[in-house]
Amino acid sequence: MSIETQPRSVSQAQQYEQCGHRYYLQRIERVPARPASWSHHGVAFHAAVEAYELSERTMPADRAVELFSDRYSALVNADLEREPDTDRWLAAGLPGGADIERRYHLGQEQVRAYVEWAEVHPTQTWKTPEDKPALELYFLIELGGVNVRGYIDQVVQDPDGTLRPRDWKTGTMKSRFQLETYTVALRKAYGAEVNSADWYLAKSSGLSRPLKMAAVAEEQVAERFVAMDQGVKAGDFPAKPGFQCRFCDVSHACFFKSNLSGNLK
Repeated sequence: MSIETQPRSVSQAQQYEQCGHRYYLQRIERVPARPASWSHHGVAFHAAVEAYELSERTMPADRAVELFSDRYSALVNADLEREPDTDRWLAAGLPGGADIERRYHLGQEQVRAYVEWAEVHPTQTWKTPEDKPALELYFLIELGGVNVRGYIDQVVQDPDGTLRPRDWKTGTMKSRFQLETYTVALRKAYGAEVNSADWYLAKSSGLSRPLKMAAVAEEQVAERFVAMDQGVKAGDFPAKPGFQCRFCDVSHACFFKSNLSGNLK
């Protein structure tokens, strides 16, 4: 399936909006991305929390931590084979090797904290009409003539019967647009009533405040996907160099970042 015809996603839309040239390098030119331990941290945390929730919260904390450790180590080791020089890894505030080690222990702590939080905060995970727990729930919907797909980390059923999409976050970047898309997806795919959404924030071991979603309209969410889809099909990939280049995993192949000051490797 070509990039022009494949379904869109929140990550695609946001990446295109942030920098069309990064989208081009990563998704069309297929430039190999520099490894980033923060990405493996997030993936491994999600895997451990999903397994814990699928166990209906009966999994011991030690087992959940072990799952994180195994998944994180496997991901890191695979990327070390591809790029053994950890100084070339993307990292936040530390050398690459130190960041890999720090996130191993941080992720373990965050998974344990999630289990401790869950033990005192009962949550009813919604079950789909097929009687499957809505964890990493896949959707494929049409918005403004554009096919949009994604995975919702968790869908919670509130006491009043309404549904609440929840995203698990290990980082600081939160996307309201992501939760708005999930809200529209649940309405379209399941005819559900969705009036709020939230994040579980691993950095603070708790939920964000609920975001009001009752007034979110399908049309306003569709606009961004349509604009992105039209830009890609038109071959329009504007570069937007700036601070975000420091966190771009394909900046090593980018001409435009050379116009910036800083210590990009």
